[in-house]
Amino acid sequence: MKALRFHAAKDLRVETIPEPADPAPDEVVIRNRYVGICGTDLHEYAYGPIFVPKEPHPVTGVSGPQVLGHEFGGVVMKTGRDVTHVAVGDRVSVQPFITPRSGDYYIDRGAFNLSDTMALAGLSWVGGGMAEACLLKGYNVYKVPETLSDSDAALVEPTAVAVYGCERGGVKAGDSVLVTGAGPIGLLTLLAARAAGAVQLFLSDPNPTRLEIASGILPHVVTIDPKKQNVGEVVRAATEGNVGVDVALECVGNTFALQACVDAVRKQGVVVQIGLHSGEAPVNWFNVVYKDIDIRGSWAYPSQIWPRVMRLLASGQIPAHKVVTRTVTLDSAIREGFDVLLDPAGSHLKILIDLQP
Repeated sequence: MKALRFHAAKDLRVETIPEPADPAPDEVVIRNRYVGICGTDLHEYAYGPIFVPKEPHPVTGVSGPQVLGHEFGGVVMKTGRDVTHVAVGDRVSVQPFITPRSGDYYIDRGAFNLSDTMALAGLSWVGGGMAEACLLKGYNVYKVPETLSDSDAALVEPTAVAVYGCERGGVKAGDSVLVTGAGPIGLLTLLAARAAGAVQLFLSDPNPTRLEIASGILPHVVTIDPKKQNVGEVVRAATEGNVGVDVALECVGNTFALQACVDAVRKQGVVVQIGLHSGEAPVNWFNVVYKDIDIRGSWAYPSQIWPRVMRLLASGQIPAHKVVTRTVTLDSAIREGFDVLLDPAGSHLKILIDLQP
């Protein structure tokens, strides 16, 4: 079968590899349909290996070369004898965590995303979404609602990141929310905040094209160019009592964006760090203390969130498809997908790969 595999930085190859092995009792094989190109995939391509193991992963035994892609869905082709929640022919969305089922403090409490043993399909597993088929554990696949499209099934994973970030921030009905970073996660986080009841939305990003796309998706969002405007001043001028937003969510992993969140949030507000920083990110800790604010991390999502996120997509409460700006084939994915998304002046947000064009 055809697959896109990571070998080293700037070394992605479309190759022919063996079809997945027959599933063990607790495994399934799916025919992949759509897969999203994630920022993590872009970082691997540009600078990796980062999450792709250099040595065999302690749980999966996998190291490179690696089939990329952890945002995907497909159709069940084969099931192991112990898999009963899905059947051959079912359309599924993939929750990509690969972990032991017991023996770890966090795993024993169902917090699989917090376990140090966690591997990920598409980064440290025998397969991924950027191939025509994939072997997975039974617990990785969730049958999708009839009203959820095949392409939306590939958007459950990034939407789960956004929904969990809003939950970490305690976003509630009537809130004011700032999101820094107008990439796919940033826009999905805005949509998730709106679905949670937030009514006053602010978005900061230095890319005018992305701000324009965001305004098309959410016409009432207040867009801010941090190169030309002071984020905190704009937010305070527009919020009740000129105090700032209730919740600020940092979705890019940028020091200045985090500093803007700390500045723009009101006293006793909440800042949530969703984007991954590559190093230390200093903030004004006097303001953190003086304003009595919380700063919280948001790492991935609880795996149990999948059915709820699928319902949010299927119902239209979170129209995640609106962040997709291009669909490409596997053969063209490097040139028309990865390279396009790495262009800092690029005009695209989310690019999906169609595995069965």
